[in-house]
Amino acid sequence: MNNTTAERLKIYGQLMRADKPIGTMLLLWPTLWALWIAAQGMPDLTILLAFVTGTFLMRSAGCVINDFADRNFDGAVERTKNRPFARGAVGKKEALLLTAALCLAAALCLLPLNRLTWLMSLPALFLAMSYPFTKRFFPLPQLYLGLAFSFGIPMAFAAVTGHVPPTAWLLFAANVLWTLAYDTAYAMADKEDDLKIGIKTSAITFGRRDAEAVLACHLGFTALMIWLGLTISAAWPYWPAVPLALYWQIKQYRAIRQRDRNACFREFLANNRLGALWFAALLANYLYLKIAAFAFGQ
Repeated sequence: MNNTTAERLKIYGQLMRADKPIGTMLLLWPTLWALWIAAQGMPDLTILLAFVTGTFLMRSAGCVINDFADRNFDGAVERTKNRPFARGAVGKKEALLLTAALCLAAALCLLPLNRLTWLMSLPALFLAMSYPFTKRFFPLPQLYLGLAFSFGIPMAFAAVTGHVPPTAWLLFAANVLWTLAYDTAYAMADKEDDLKIGIKTSAITFGRRDAEAVLACHLGFTALMIWLGLTISAAWPYWPAVPLALYWQIKQYRAIRQRDRNACFREFLANNRLGALWFAALLANYLYLKIAAFAFGQ
């Protein structure tokens, strides 16, 4: 591989945020929650691999199209001024071709899945590709991102069960609130820059109550996860996640209410452990139920 090729691949990796997996994880956790609930435990390995791979590819495609959409803004934002578009390291055609290639690769992940999952992927694709442009006119683009980041949930239920039950939409609503919470904290880190360049974010729309809005969304998310636990008749291993989640959410509120840029970004990153916590709770729940069923011969 020559130096030119290696450099282009490095730039493409930066466009895809391959070196920053937090976005992939925040997109993957709710998909894993859905897969485990739909399968009532470990899902089929083929389905699991298809969703994990597809999540990485679609998150990567979303990052590329996001940078394409923000190519005239990122240079004016402290946190994004060194991205490939901002420093003139990539062209528009390259970015669009890379986006198309990633979407095509993600589509290949759907081949072993059923028709309903294919159909559910169409609104998911539309939301992912259109989200970056909502920052021009929609006052809560983070809410729109929540819809995009939650579509893996009904797709997971469709792939495992062949239909999308009400439980899927309950989890969908919970994840929309969670996404709105953590991405508002993320937007708070860029609030001063975003005000200067004139784009819209939930942090700007919520104004002086941005930190309180984050807390309210977090509490709503936890309330819906409690409702979810009741809906699936979760056993006791699920429930310790509730107080721990509340503790982390209140701790996050206390950190971001000073509106310090670094603290807001740090607390955004900390949401990864919240996603892992709820996955661990579901994992423990279904493992316990299987052990209990085996022990009592059910």
